[in-house]
Amino acid sequence: MADWTQINGALSAISAGSRTNVWGVNSAGNIYRYSGDDADPWINIPGALKDIGAAADGTVWGVNAAGNIYRYTGDESSTHWKQISGGLARISAGSRTNVWGVNSGGSIYRYTGNDANPWINIPGALTDIGAAADGTVWGVNAAGNIYRYTGDESSTHWKQISGGLARISAGSRTNVWGVNSGGSIYRYTGNDANPWINIPGALTDIGAAADGTVWGVNAAGNIYRYGGDQPG
Repeated sequence: MADWTQINGALSAISAGSRTNVWGVNSAGNIYRYSGDDADPWINIPGALKDIGAAADGTVWGVNAAGNIYRYTGDESSTHWKQISGGLARISAGSRTNVWGVNSGGSIYRYTGNDANPWINIPGALTDIGAAADGTVWGVNAAGNIYRYTGDESSTHWKQISGGLARISAGSRTNVWGVNSGGSIYRYTGNDANPWINIPGALTDIGAAADGTVWGVNAAGNIYRYGGDQPG
C-alpha cells in the first residue's frame, strides 16, 4: 500500500465527496465523519447505517440494515437524519440532485428531487452504484460486470465496460475507482478500450471524490487515503 496512508480508526464502508466531506460506517453500524485532522480523524454522528454516500456539495445519504433510507440534516434536526420513503441496500450521492441506489433485489433507483415521490426506477440490475457530482453514474452487477449510465443515448440506458468489479465509486467522469472480489484496486483510465489500471494495495470498499480524493477500507476495517499520482 505504498501510495496509501493509513488513517486511524476502523470502518466497513466509506464514501468521499471531497477532501473534507468523507464519511464511513463500521461493522456495528456506527456513523463517522472525517474531522479533517488525521491526528483525531473521526467524529461519531448519531444514528445507525450500513451504507453511506457523501457528495461534493456536502449532501449525505445513508441506508440501514433494514433498507430504510435517510438524508443527513445536520443541525436542522435533533435526530440529524430525515427518513425518505423507499428501500435500498446501497446508496451513492454525487450531489444534492444526483443520488442513486440499488435495492436487495438489484433494482436501480434515481432520486427525483421530490421527497413526496422520491424514486424513479431505472432499467437494469446492479449490486453497487457510484454517482458523481457531474452526473456520471457507474454500476456493477452480481456477476461483477461493469456498466456506465448512458441515459437517453441508449435504449438499454447502460454501456458495459470490460473488466470485473465488486464495488465501484465515481467522483467525476474521470475519477472512477473500483475493487474486485479479491480486493484488487482499479482506477479508470478514461479509455473504454483499455479501461482499468491496477493500483497496488488491497481494499474491500472505496470512495472516489470529485476533487480527486480517494479513500478505502480493507477486509480488516483499516482505513486508507490515496496519495499517489493522479491522472491528468
